[in-house]
Amino acid sequence: MTETLLSLVPQYGLWLLGVGTFLSCLALPVPSSLFMLSAGGFVTSGDLVGWQAAAAAFAGAALGDQAGFRIGHVGSVALSRRLGKGRRARLMARAAAQLRDRGGLAVFLSRWLFSPLGPYVNFAGGAAAMGWRRFTLASLTGEAVWVAIYVGLGAVFANNMMAVAAMLSNVSGFLAATAVAGALGLWLRATLRQRRRTR
Repeated sequence: MTETLLSLVPQYGLWLLGVGTFLSCLALPVPSSLFMLSAGGFVTSGDLVGWQAAAAAFAGAALGDQAGFRIGHVGSVALSRRLGKGRRARLMARAAAQLRDRGGLAVFLSRWLFSPLGPYVNFAGGAAAMGWRRFTLASLTGEAVWVAIYVGLGAVFANNMMAVAAMLSNVSGFLAATAVAGALGLWLRATLRQRRRTR
């Protein structure tokens, strides 16, 4: 399936890049990173123009982030009604406050370093009522880094693209899992401290 999709890149390259990065930012299983790597390879062979490929990938990712942020914002109203005023609602309120206060760095890093978490950070940022300007600035700068890295590596390593894609996927997945484990560890520590205080 992936090879079939990659064969479409030279023919429908710019549209495929834009739509692929848009959908991946909404947590849909689209190999957008692989699309960008292959686009870089096609830039090297002269089938695509570098700045156009980068612009298409960037535009799709930026629009996908905005859509995810909006979905999170709209969905948070329904979620807060459902949670009511219990313990879960207090936990959600605390998590939302953390994201509002320190979310810029989380948004920036989840675009490229912890990219598997990116779509969920989009939803969470909208749900937490994070400032739109702050979210957008962090999102755009992070997406610029993501696009530059993947299209650039695709151009440099055009002959070994599948090996580079596998390596980047493994590293990205490991970093995302480490970030989630770290966040869960911090949450667990805070929960245990809270319980000790209430005793």
